[in-house]
Amino acid sequence: MIAKLLLTCGLFVAVTGLGLAETEIGNPAPNFTLPDTNGKKVSLANFKGKYVVLEWYNPDCPFVGKHYRSSNMQELQKEFTSQGVVWISIDSSAPGAQGNYPPEKLNQISAHDGASRTALLLDPEGKIGRLYGAKTTPDMYIINPGGILVYKGAIDNKRSTDPADVKTATNYVKLALQQAMTGKPVATTATRPYGCSVKYSSN
Repeated sequence: MIAKLLLTCGLFVAVTGLGLAETEIGNPAPNFTLPDTNGKKVSLANFKGKYVVLEWYNPDCPFVGKHYRSSNMQELQKEFTSQGVVWISIDSSAPGAQGNYPPEKLNQISAHDGASRTALLLDPEGKIGRLYGAKTTPDMYIINPGGILVYKGAIDNKRSTDPADVKTATNYVKLALQQAMTGKPVATTATRPYGCSVKYSSN
């Protein structure tokens, strides 16, 4: 069963050979512009002065499913967008690959899940995923109002697909946002992400 799961979702276990850049903690987050699922162009630069969460997303990945089936991701989105945080999900799955859907289908999935994100952006060429060095779905990044990356990595410390593990996990994203937004230093700024490998185009 475990072997089948690893083959199905492409569990990320090492970065060797991926050829991805790395956006480093303490450095400015690279700007980008991508279309959302409603056809609107969205630029990171538009959100200067706000906290921004980037969530790499693949609706078919069982690790992503863990956080949506348990409502963990939606509850985080709702909690922090209500405080003015911008929450952007990015789908970097290549055409024909797992998780790549037409915009209208992604909107249907979002409505079914009850997602409370600010926007779901489409990156089928994988340019922005590679720019940030996103390795898995989910892979999480937090950018402060000054445009500086203050956290990157896993959503939590329970590296499983079991929704029940959410209840006992240390949620790195929640803690980092709480600390940063109350003027405290972020205690854990980087962790190793876990999940399905981002389904990048081979081009």
